[in-house]
Amino acid sequence: MNERIRISPIRVVSATGEMLGEMETAIALRMAQDEGLDLVEVSPDARPPVCRIMNYGKVLYERTKKSGGPKQHKTQLKQLRLRAKTGQHDIDTKVRQARDFLSRKDKVKINVMFKGRENAHHERGMEMLIEIVKMLEDVAAVEQQPKMENGKTASVLLTPLKH
Repeated sequence: MNERIRISPIRVVSATGEMLGEMETAIALRMAQDEGLDLVEVSPDARPPVCRIMNYGKVLYERTKKSGGPKQHKTQLKQLRLRAKTGQHDIDTKVRQARDFLSRKDKVKINVMFKGRENAHHERGMEMLIEIVKMLEDVAAVEQQPKMENGKTASVLLTPLKH
């Protein structure tokens, strides 16, 4: 750019895109400065190298503006684990966490784990999942109904509602 272009002669393109032809670097640089613009090497591998008269600051600004556009949220799967004997206050806390995840547009999978003799009471875990789904029905839709997985876990998959 500008004085850093050491090679001469160069092929010059105007700010409007018009080909000005081959000329000495000093002459092209003076033309750019007369217009209040910069001389930027756009194709250094060409023989002779191609340089363009342009507002380099504006080009840099547009490039950073384009790359720094709105960031999109990647949906993640968040899992919450409960036990069949989990108390009501702890369930309320997990529901609050699930609401937070759903408000950030993440999917939530709620697992109820069964250990030992709890395996005989799968219906308690399923009731717990149905109760949680009812508590979250204003912010979530059920993607996968409550079901038993591998005999030791009951789970439900929730997705955020589109507003």
